[in-house]
Amino acid sequence: MQWTDQQLQVFEAIERRQSVFVTGSAGTGKTMLVQELIKLLRKIYGKRNVSVTAPTGVVACALGGQTLHSFAGVGLAEADAETLLSRVLDNRTVIKRWKTIKALVIDEISMVEGELFDKLEYIARTIREIDEPWGGIQLVVSGDFLQLPPVNVGKSSDNRKEFAFEADSWDSSFQLEVGLKTVFRQSDPELIKLLQGIRTGELDAEGLELLQQRRCFEEPDETVVRLFPRIADVNRVNDMRLKGLGEETIVYEAFDKGDKPWIDQLNRGMAPTKLQLCVGARVMLLQNLNVKGRLVNGATGTIIGFKKSCKSDIAKICEHKLLPIVKFDSGCDKEIGTHTWSVMVGDRARATRLQLPLMLAWAMSIHKSQGVTLDRLHTNLSQAFGYGMIYVALSRLRSLDGLSFSSALNPSKIMAHPKVLEYYRNHFL
Repeated sequence: MQWTDQQLQVFEAIERRQSVFVTGSAGTGKTMLVQELIKLLRKIYGKRNVSVTAPTGVVACALGGQTLHSFAGVGLAEADAETLLSRVLDNRTVIKRWKTIKALVIDEISMVEGELFDKLEYIARTIREIDEPWGGIQLVVSGDFLQLPPVNVGKSSDNRKEFAFEADSWDSSFQLEVGLKTVFRQSDPELIKLLQGIRTGELDAEGLELLQQRRCFEEPDETVVRLFPRIADVNRVNDMRLKGLGEETIVYEAFDKGDKPWIDQLNRGMAPTKLQLCVGARVMLLQNLNVKGRLVNGATGTIIGFKKSCKSDIAKICEHKLLPIVKFDSGCDKEIGTHTWSVMVGDRARATRLQLPLMLAWAMSIHKSQGVTLDRLHTNLSQAFGYGMIYVALSRLRSLDGLSFSSALNPSKIMAHPKVLEYYRNHFL
């Protein structure tokens, strides 16, 4: 891997035990960088002294960590800081966790409210009895505030600190803030310029015309992934397409180990509890198998058959002991074995899930598409709601040629939150 100067700057800061915030547009390599930073932190401090978190189960599971709320022991975190502190002090396991960790990773920070950020900083400083930001914990925080915001943004009329960067403790929490510039996902300058306009809610007439040209009046073929804002639409399309094939389905039931609260987190991740497959089913890969061969997280393909396996793992999830064979759109055929997802607390797995690293992929939600790269997608932009949603959807693409949408584009749907724009203009743009 050839790291950019900005990325190398982040590695150097970590080695100097500095806290860092890493941001940048979609496709600038934030996820890969965070994964490498986690390895570095574990090398420095030991695995048990590094906690990896994210606000949602999907992202937390992808990183092999836990949700920020479960790590902190604060439940829904709706109470004031003192009440939450009292709750934490009643839990010896959580107290020990706060006192012993050396580094805390928080990914997808855009979905964390400023109020919560301040509460957790106060809890850390108080429990650790060290009068430094976060009680001396080294922070690695990553995310793009111009992507999906906290769920409650815009729903409150008071002066609530909606975004993490509005937290009183934000500026003092970091010695380095970096806005990554180099885009890796897309190489087409025209598409990169278009996405930057969508990201900031400032799409010009030329960009709008470019988008309108991608409107499709015919139903795209089934190899194109459809992105929906709502999970109900995703399930409806996938179920309908699977039944429409009329083939015998093979069922894979996830094999879980661990206590219910931790398994609940796995349920919010990408790996399905129950996966039904048949010949002809469109699927998406949920792990990197061969980066050079483009068998990466987000690669799509079609089930072309099944093969009997004598491995003990497959018997735990499939009574027929069959492994699917996928013909990926890149052209290669691959037999897909099982994969284990873990919820890690330090160096201890609190829950594990054994399942195939596949999901049905005629459709997927925009929220679950974060971090995924797609060659082709189809969406209905008129259904998009909220800040950053259209940007998240369209920035999954490698090339503009892979985009189609079914409705006229309303430019008012392309919007960035004014608070976020002001923050980025003052710091990174």
